[in-house]
Amino acid sequence: MQIAIDQHDHVTVVAVTGSIDALTADTLVTAMREQLELGRTRLIAHFAGVEYTSSAGLRVLLTTLKDARQRGGDLRLAEIRPNVKQVLELSGFTSILKCFADVPSAVASFPA
Repeated sequence: MQIAIDQHDHVTVVAVTGSIDALTADTLVTAMREQLELGRTRLIAHFAGVEYTSSAGLRVLLTTLKDARQRGGDLRLAEIRPNVKQVLELSGFTSILKCFADVPSAVASFPA
């Protein structure tokens, strides 16, 4: 799994490539936590490159979402592949996470 972090105005985009599973989830949660500790509480997980997520990946999303909201921010998802989106829908995550077709739409969804 590869992670690239990019700042878009007042929003941090965490682009993930590869699979999120028990072997890689800790790397992702650490990257997300580092951003939150830097005060970057408006996060977008750019999932265009995510091929697969297990329950470990769902745990990362839930943990990051809770941490971000406790700090006054939010975690939103962008460009989710259909197979990954199906996992999110079946697990009920699409009812608690805001999902967007692309990064610019997700960035624009945060107030300035």
